[in-house]
Amino acid sequence: MINKIYVKVWQFIKEEYKYLLFLSFILFLGFFHLPYNIYVGGGVVNLNNRLEVENEIKESGSYNLAYVKSVHATIPSYLLSYVFDWDRESLNNEKISDEESARDIWKREQLYLQEANDNAIIAAFRLAGEELTINKEILKILYVDKSAKTNLKIGDTILSVDGVEIKDFTDLKEVISKHELGKELQVKYQEDEKIKDGYFDIINLDNEKKAGLYLIKLYDYSKKREVKLKFNKNEGGPSGGFMTSLAIYSRLIGMDLTKGKKIVGTGTIDANGNVGEIGGVKYKLKGAVKNKADIFFVPEKNYAEAIKLKEEKKYQIDIVMVKNLNDAVTYLKMR
Repeated sequence: MINKIYVKVWQFIKEEYKYLLFLSFILFLGFFHLPYNIYVGGGVVNLNNRLEVENEIKESGSYNLAYVKSVHATIPSYLLSYVFDWDRESLNNEKISDEESARDIWKREQLYLQEANDNAIIAAFRLAGEELTINKEILKILYVDKSAKTNLKIGDTILSVDGVEIKDFTDLKEVISKHELGKELQVKYQEDEKIKDGYFDIINLDNEKKAGLYLIKLYDYSKKREVKLKFNKNEGGPSGGFMTSLAIYSRLIGMDLTKGKKIVGTGTIDANGNVGEIGGVKYKLKGAVKNKADIFFVPEKNYAEAIKLKEEKKYQIDIVMVKNLNDAVTYLKMR
């Protein structure tokens, strides 16, 4: 019986080998990932239904996040990017482990979103003059370099190293500077709700003594007015921080700054309200125009690219450059 099956299979392969080779080639093209992300389009997310602030008023218009649709490049999508003028972003510069999983990538995007939300709330409260107290900084692992020697993972919170409490980036750098290359340092860290023991070796990275761990700063803070942010589980990244902060600020002060307009914007934000540059601005602008936005806020370093596209496409939209949260507030108050 087995011999008959073997004969039939072998006969099929000999007769259809050209088809099988062609099929294998097509599958290879479709599933082999290149070290690039491809930006393929843009859209907007209305924040009106994603945000609640205690004792708020609702806007007559809307605040909207701009986002980019991107895919992990395959050979066909990489070639098509030249045809459709899609942007390509190399992944080769990311200092991550070759064994990093999809779950690790998702964790990192969630950390970026959490950082953006923390900074958005703090910046909005500060500008509005509302009471908010930062209790402590929380340092979580964002990347693990492929050359790192450690048992720590993305999302772990570093509590102490070599017996020294780690309150900020400077503390970690000072501890490392006191030891020689190759020294193994003991770490107390938190994974979810559990306190655990870990380690890392000091390595030579970029001609400096480092742990090979890249950290992100979150905050533990208390405030008088409650803020609820509702993002989907599959959403992440830092580029919505600025618009989230603007929407929170507007509701904190009880003033409808939208004046019935559809406002779209993009940009990272830090706890002091400074707006940082982002990628894929032309797709975000295209998404804003497609969704009939009236105003598009853009970081200073992305402004020239946005204006160039507006002039080329003759878009009917107001593009406003912002260096910080107060720039946007001032512009909306004066309209």
